[in-house]
Parts: sequence; C-alpha cells; structure tokens
Amino acid sequence: MAGAVEEALRWFEQGAREAWDRALSLGVKEAMVVHHDDGDGLAAAAAVKAALERSGLKAKLICLEKLFPSVVRALHSGSGRLIFYCDIGSPHADLISEANGGRNLTIILDHHDPRQASDPAVVDLNLEHAGLRGEEDFSGSTCCYLFARALDRANRDLSYLALVGSCEIPAGFKGINALVLKEALADKVVERSGRKLLIRKLGIEVRKLFSLLQVLGPVGYYVGGPELGVKAALEGVSDEVRALADELEAKRKAINKRLLASLYKRGLRREGRIQWFDAGNAYKGMGSKVIGTFCSYLSYQRKLVRPDMFVIGLMHMEPTIPGFGQLEGDFVKVSVRAPKALRADIDAGKVPTAVGLLEEATKGFGIAVDGHAYAASCVIPADKVGEFIRRAASISSGQKGLGAWL
Repeated sequence: MAGAVEEALRWFEQGAREAWDRALSLGVKEAMVVHHDDGDGLAAAAAVKAALERSGLKAKLICLEKLFPSVVRALHSGSGRLIFYCDIGSPHADLISEANGGRNLTIILDHHDPRQASDPAVVDLNLEHAGLRGEEDFSGSTCCYLFARALDRANRDLSYLALVGSCEIPAGFKGINALVLKEALADKVVERSGRKLLIRKLGIEVRKLFSLLQVLGPVGYYVGGPELGVKAALEGVSDEVRALADELEAKRKAINKRLLASLYKRGLRREGRIQWFDAGNAYKGMGSKVIGTFCSYLSYQRKLVRPDMFVIGLMHMEPTIPGFGQLEGDFVKVSVRAPKALRADIDAGKVPTAVGLLEEATKGFGIAVDGHAYAASCVIPADKVGEFIRRAASISSGQKGLGAWL
C-alpha cells in the first residue's frame, strides 16, 4: 500500500504543478471556489482559499449542497476564468466539461466517485484516478491541502485542515491521511493530547472543529454558516460563532428527536431491500445535508432498521441557493446509507452500491447523483418520488441485471 500511496502522490503533484502553471498563464486576479457545505467541504474551501490568497489571488467562495445543472451552466457561462471545485465536482466532471466547453480552466479537487472529464480544460485531480479510495485513503480537504502544498511548501501549515475534513471517514487516518497526520505532527501544526489532536494555531481539537463545521455548513446553510465556518477554520472560533453553532445544533437535535420518535411509532416503509421515510418539511430552513446525517445515525439503530436493507431518507429542499439565486422547480433530496451488515453484500456484488442504486433508480430524472459505495445522495423532482421508490425497491431486490449496477 505504501508504494501505491507514493505513486499516487507523484501523480497528483505533477498534475497540480501543471494545472497551476496553466492557471498562472491566465493572468486572472480572482478565482471562483465552488465547495460542498459539509465539514469536509468547508475545510477544503479554507485550504484552497488560503493558498490562493497567499499567491496573490482573490478567492470568491460559492457553497453548494448539490451541483444542479442550471447552476453549473451559469458558473461556466463566461470565459477565461479560473474555477475550483472543492469536495464536489468529480461525479459530475462530464456535466462540467459539457458546460465549460474549453472556456475556463477548471480544477477539481475531490474524493467522491468520479466520472471522466471530456474537456481538456477540466482537470480532475481526484486521487481515485490514481488508484486510491476516497472512502478510506483521503478526503476532499486532503486533496485540497495537497494542492496547496504543491503550490508552495510553506502551505504545510494548512495540514490540519486535511485532518479536520477527514474526520468524516469512519476508517480513521489511513493511506494519504496517515502521511498527512505524520507530517502535521512533525511540523508541530497539531499535537497529541492523549487520543486527541490539538490544532496549535487555533487552540481547538481536530474533531471538535469538524463537529462545529458540520453544524455551521449544513444546518446553518441559509444563515451564513458556510462563510463563518471557513473563517473559523482559518482564524479560530469566536464566541459569537460558537453560540450560533450551539443554537443551530439545539434546533437540529430537537427536530431529530421528534422525527425519531415518529419513526419508532409508525416504523419505516419497506419494499424490496429498501427501508425509507419522508421527512417532508421537518428540516425547513436548514440545508439538505441534514437528512444524510440523520440517515447515517438511523442506520445504526438496530431496534428500528433492518441491517440488511438500504436506509433511504427524503426531505423537501428549499428553492434557494445563497449567493446565487432561485431554483426553478420543486425538488426533494434523497439520501441513501448502507447499514454495516449490508456492506458485505455490496462488496460481494450481490446488491448495488449506494451510488449505483441511485444512478439506476433515478435514470432520466436524477440530479447531481454522487457519493460512495455505502453512502450516496441526489436530488429528484418532487413529482418523481413514487417512481423512484418503485425503481429502488425493484433494483435493490435483484430484479435488474447486475451489469446495471456496475
């Protein structure tokens, strides 16, 4: 594995240097940084923002929950721009390529399962292209930190951001993340305190900062949380930001408690090998990432869920993207999680992966389908919920050929 990691790093660093040389040749003074809204996405955006600003470029941040095609087309409507996608983008490299048409240099720094970019101006530095696994070996923020480090070795002081974002990976610090941890300790960017890692510059533990970003981004998506999260990741957590995070988390916990009580009372609906629920407008005013977090929690509730079936959660989406504008249409966010017992069947090819299930079940109407083998999400039109459930039940129970899943 060590040899594979070293080879992947060489591939990445060469690609990053070549991409940066192309970026410098544009002569632009500003770069657009499109990033995901979860803890990994905010840490990723912080790493790229810091690296760009240290290089003399202004960074314009745009936080997205999902990559709507209309948004991608609008972002790429101009020409001669420098655009980064951080912890988002790889699963939609084909869509980005089509929208870009060679007009803007676009650099994707992500760890989600990728599609192939057809536009030479779209450079996807996802390390899955080099043989590593985004579910275990690196996060989106790790990819962004490696890019920052390739620009200037002085950016090694940003290594803690990779560790923060990588807290979302259940396997711990493996693969490239293990090397980044070793580097951060050697550089005294972080220090051990028992089993905890303290970020020396910010005076906060790695996992505590991750937890705070997980609240500010998704739960606070419509109240400026992502911007505050990126700032906190670079400058530290102020009393005001901490108070906002506490308030947001209290609201989310109250909703989670009510929703969980309702599910224990009436149960999840089951068909094929899916078990699902519709949260409706329960999370109104919050970003749609919250339904995925709830599904992850739910997948471990043995008294409520069957461990051999996919957990699917639905919620109504707000029709607004902060800093961008209104979306046309009525949409539902779909999140899928695979309980631990189901993962062996996924690995053996007996059932589709989570992302494969969504790709097949939403074919023709799914928007921004992305994720990993055990966790995935997408957006669908509200009037397609019934069709999606019927398809997902059929596909999950093996009523379609295995080739459709791979």
